[in-house]
Amino acid sequence: MNKQDWTYKKLGEVCVNKKQIVRASNLFLPNEIINYIDISSIDNSQNIISSTTPYSFSDAPSRAQQVVKIGDVLISLVRPNLRNIAIVNSQNENLVASSGFCILRTKDGFNNRYLFYIIRGNKFTNHLLGRVQGANYPAVREDDIKNYLIPVPPIAEQERIVAELDLLQGIIEKKKEQLKAYDQLAQSIFYTMFGDPIDNPKGWETKRLGEVCSLKAGKAIKAAELKEKKDNLYPCYGGNGIRGFIDKVSHNEDYPIIGRQGALCGNVNFAKGPFYATEHAVVVTPLIEMNKIWLFYELRCSNIEQYAHGVAQPGIAVNDLNPIIFPIPPLSLQQEFAEKVEAIERQKALVQQSIEESQTMFDCTMDKYFG
Repeated sequence: MNKQDWTYKKLGEVCVNKKQIVRASNLFLPNEIINYIDISSIDNSQNIISSTTPYSFSDAPSRAQQVVKIGDVLISLVRPNLRNIAIVNSQNENLVASSGFCILRTKDGFNNRYLFYIIRGNKFTNHLLGRVQGANYPAVREDDIKNYLIPVPPIAEQERIVAELDLLQGIIEKKKEQLKAYDQLAQSIFYTMFGDPIDNPKGWETKRLGEVCSLKAGKAIKAAELKEKKDNLYPCYGGNGIRGFIDKVSHNEDYPIIGRQGALCGNVNFAKGPFYATEHAVVVTPLIEMNKIWLFYELRCSNIEQYAHGVAQPGIAVNDLNPIIFPIPPLSLQQEFAEKVEAIERQKALVQQSIEESQTMFDCTMDKYFG
């Protein structure tokens, strides 16, 4: 790597002018179908477009304004700390992005994935965070993005850097797929041993959930109490899993918990103590002798979300959960299943450690080129 051959340019200098991004109103008739990309379309854990929403153009949201192409790089202008960034790779036609994105379309002779990695870096994110305006709706301007100075090596060097980062990223993604496969294996073992808890094909004795478990929602906290870092703090569970970390504890032992409010209402997590549960999480405590790992899978396979009420803000009350019919196989079988899951969890821990090591290598490589 010889940086003497590199130049530095503003990001906007290596991308086409915004005027070259066609406005949807200049291209589509009212009855034409478009595939809309908004902020919720971005999976920011993988930096990909996970979905698009079809609309007749006349029915599309007013922010559906920017016609995008395969290879365009999208970055959200809102809440840049969330890194809602992706390359357009959808095979759908008539792709239209929200005006809440800055569209970066690289000029000839510049690698779009090299640009993609630059804007995923910590240095670039920190640059944007220093320019955020607004408290309730924190956002940056397109000029804040396009005025950012970036290193520009020769195209062959760009491609080499991209290949190196793609390789590391691919390793991480494959290991994440391994974790998913282990989760699927555990669930498959559950169904083999116990059957579907909704249908109870093996004819296990049944009880109402409220008869064999105590279900209690946690207590509310103030947003200011939550921290992002977990050093010397405890995980705080809300309706959709861990919300952050906090300096107090509501439960010292491990328990399954059910989310009772929010987009993932009815999801089931296994909270390892000590932890804190908010009012949006229902902690499930056995009243009879049963294995908590088995209980977690039993709940997770019971389609709890079907008991949710509401559309805009779905919720589940404890009284909705208590009457659920609950098959209870013998304790010895529960424990046999738990031992199998614990063996899988040990393998998952090794894979997770490998992911963290690979992520550290990826981050160091990013810092080497873009830090």
